[in-house]
Amino acid sequence: MSVAHVTGAARGIGRSIALRLASDGHDVAVSDLPSMADELKGTREEIEATGVRSVDLHGDVSDPDSVRALVAGTVEALGSLDVMVANAGIAQTKALLDVTPEEYDRVHAVNGRGVFLCYTEAARQMIAQGNGGKIIGAASIAAHKGFALLGVYCSSKFAVRSLTQSAAQEWAEHGITVNAYCPGIVDTRMWEEIDHDLGEINHVGKGESMAEMAAGIALGRVSRGEDVAGLVSFLAGPDSDYMTGQSVLIDGGMIFV
Repeated sequence: MSVAHVTGAARGIGRSIALRLASDGHDVAVSDLPSMADELKGTREEIEATGVRSVDLHGDVSDPDSVRALVAGTVEALGSLDVMVANAGIAQTKALLDVTPEEYDRVHAVNGRGVFLCYTEAARQMIAQGNGGKIIGAASIAAHKGFALLGVYCSSKFAVRSLTQSAAQEWAEHGITVNAYCPGIVDTRMWEEIDHDLGEINHVGKGESMAEMAAGIALGRVSRGEDVAGLVSFLAGPDSDYMTGQSVLIDGGMIFV
């Protein structure tokens, strides 16, 4: 039985990924900040209702000791770590000239260092187990194209893309694949917050900023968490065994590279 860990799984894309991996038959550890404990418990209960094992763990992906504890807690509760999904992330909507160094560091601490810590701690565990593994990170369309008013967020996601390529090369000899998923506009609370902040900056109403960005989606709708979870299911399973170092767009047709 394969064991997966999904960070940022209390809600949004992370929750959808965790539930999909459970439906695929993985035992799934889920983690999020202590402040998200109630919602995370709900995710764990939904996972267990599918008939697989789960554990909910609390931690901050930007903190090395916390990430080590998340990996150790997964192994202690479920026996191994075979799939790591470094999903946790935050966004910031702000003009670059208004961003403070502290704000820059906060975004990169979660989106950049957090993914780095999850990747490396998972790799150490997988190498020790000796059976290979799947490491999967949260990138974004913002890992392929910079966007105005999202500059710091974009720079953190470009970092995930390059880190994924480097990790894939270093850990291939251990049978570990490393890939990332790149959503576009997803119907989650994070995108509601981005829409709100863009609306305040550009003096437009609720939903107008998201609608303007979504107008360029070829498939004609914003995505749902389940759309992204389907890609992660593939990256976590055997059909992607010959794929590594890729940051795959799952955006309905927004960015074409």
